Amino acid sequence: MNAVWMKRAGLALAAAAIAAGFAWALREQPALVDIAIVAEGPMRVTIREEGRTRVRDVYTVSAPIAGHLSRTVLEEGDAVVAGETVVAAIHPLDPPLIDRRTEAELLAARDAARSGVGIAESELQRVETGLQLAEDELARALKLFGPGIISESALQKAQNQVDLSKAAVQAARATIAFRRAELASAEARLLMPSPRGGDEDSCCVNLLAPIDGSVLTVHAQSEQAVAVGAPIADIGDTTKLEIVVDLLSSDAVRIGAGTVATITGWGGDEALPAVVRRVDPAAFTKVSALGIEEQRVNAVLDLETGDARLGHAYRVLAEMTVWSCDLCLTVPIPALFRSGSDWTVFLLDGGRLRQRRVGIGRMNDETAQVLDGLSPGDAVVLHPGDRIADGSTAVRRD
Repeated sequence: MNAVWMKRAGLALAAAAIAAGFAWALREQPALVDIAIVAEGPMRVTIREEGRTRVRDVYTVSAPIAGHLSRTVLEEGDAVVAGETVVAAIHPLDPPLIDRRTEAELLAARDAARSGVGIAESELQRVETGLQLAEDELARALKLFGPGIISESALQKAQNQVDLSKAAVQAARATIAFRRAELASAEARLLMPSPRGGDEDSCCVNLLAPIDGSVLTVHAQSEQAVAVGAPIADIGDTTKLEIVVDLLSSDAVRIGAGTVATITGWGGDEALPAVVRRVDPAAFTKVSALGIEEQRVNAVLDLETGDARLGHAYRVLAEMTVWSCDLCLTVPIPALFRSGSDWTVFLLDGGRLRQRRVGIGRMNDETAQVLDGLSPGDAVVLHPGDRIADGSTAVRRD
């Protein structure tokens, strides 16, 4: 009888063990989750955009007259002194080349000018002869006027004839000078360009540096003919730099003069402090890399502490602070997800997950300001997946 009960007890224990094994295998497995602790601390919201450096005042040296520019000896980076350093030298332009037809016309004009000189000289000889005759007539009239042989009117007529002859001589001499000038002009138009000597010193205009600084860009390096206003070189003081950042117009309205910024990504190990000086009042259209038209606005920043390694048109990253808080409750952005129109998080409380709605204020790339729903020290789940739900079990991932 005892053996029967012993056998029954063993079967009961085996059945209980099998049931316990099935219960253990089918139990709810806790999910492994990453946890972050809600804490209080400083927080700031920034706008981060790419910008470039530029010299605050860039002076473009240009040609004040048309001429022949000598080869520029300055190069980018050379230091210049205001009123002393010669940036460029402009010589007179060479006469143009003359084709056969133009040369024939100019030769004809020169021969005509020579003939005009000959005619003017012949006219001078004629009027000089007339003057001599009039003077002789006046001398005879004076001799005859004394004894009363001729009247006073006859004497006056002889005197007037002398005066008229003298005026004709002066006019003839002026005509000769005029014709000779025409001849010289016609001969000058026949001049051909000649090779410019290396030691020829015929410089008309020396362009001097307008400020103390360095050469930023050389627009005309080689010897060449330049027109009026042609740019030759850009000069500026690289110790006086500013930052230009083009912002989306929606971001530009969030900043203004005096906004604090930091400059990074310029190649140095330290961030450089800067302050927004102005935001341009007009926007411009810019096509993004995705082909989307955007309205952009330039913001100009002043560096509070510069670096000698920075130069003109260097690429930088500007991070402008639009809001900051010295001590506020924050939650990591990866812990937030949407439930309807509300922001929600999963809390880990005693091995169970609790879904909770939270009020969110300002947000940046890493954290969000918590207005209500969480307390310091709460453990929230990072990157919650679709396999976890309210009330399910979970353990912290090591």
